[in-house]
Amino acid sequence: MMKMTRRLLLAAVAVAPLMAGAASAEGLISIIVNDPANPYWFTEGEVAKATAEGLGYSANVAAHKGDTNTESTLIDTAITNKSAAIILDPANADGSVGAVKKAVEAGIPVILVNAEINQEGLAKAQLVSNNAQGAALGAETWVSMVGESGKFVELFGNPADNNAATRSNGYETVISQYPDLVKAGQEVANWDRTQGYQKTQSLLQANPDITGLIAGNDEMALGAIAALKEAGKLDAVKVGGFDGSPDAVAAIKAGEMQYTVLQPVAVFSAEAVKQADSFIKTGATGAATEKQLFDCLLITAENVDKYTAAFTLSE
Repeated sequence: MMKMTRRLLLAAVAVAPLMAGAASAEGLISIIVNDPANPYWFTEGEVAKATAEGLGYSANVAAHKGDTNTESTLIDTAITNKSAAIILDPANADGSVGAVKKAVEAGIPVILVNAEINQEGLAKAQLVSNNAQGAALGAETWVSMVGESGKFVELFGNPADNNAATRSNGYETVISQYPDLVKAGQEVANWDRTQGYQKTQSLLQANPDITGLIAGNDEMALGAIAALKEAGKLDAVKVGGFDGSPDAVAAIKAGEMQYTVLQPVAVFSAEAVKQADSFIKTGATGAATEKQLFDCLLITAENVDKYTAAFTLSE
């Protein structure tokens, strides 16, 4: 999976040719992501790094894996290394506020990507997917495939990440319009494939007659698919995901997943670095607002062949 993602990234990122020794001319950009074992966060880090290097900076990528203590230590390292800017995917909407504040007090601009913090005015920009729009898009497609009646279950992401609730609420807004579609269960699976597998096993034991499963991200959905296969129920249960990962696309092609909602992570990760570069050079990001939403796209069997690179759908 990782080799495939690395190859796809070559097509996903267009960077300027680098001259020997030019990469560090503008200083260091420190990039802190969640967990690169997940292809979504891997892509986030690699796109940001390639964009920074293309703009003449040196860049490094580190991971906090959802731990705010590790995140704080990585921010300390970025400060010690005199980073020109920090690109951060925050570990916790509330718990990461202190880490961002620490960098800002050290005079280092912070640009947030993928997830928000619950305080404005600290980060110079917060670039995220339009999760509400994407969730509605996915839920409408899911209902069209599951039908307007039956039992379903939901896999919920990390409660410390505002994206989890935003997506779940978006699903509920659409699905609640169909009173004969009944949510039989919901489990927190923390964006994780293994937890998605385990929680789906539990949900199936309690609700063997479900006809649909909707997940807050692709990793949880892929874990669910493994559990459904093992139980011999995949043909009877329609599964929807969220992210647009290469593995989810493969599952769509195999007829195992009905759709995924593509987050334009390759787009906003590159844009975050460009805004950091602008702020370093001009004192302004060039964007009209701190919080910036990037609309999601739908990937189904009908357009899956237009998926040309990691988290990239060609028009």
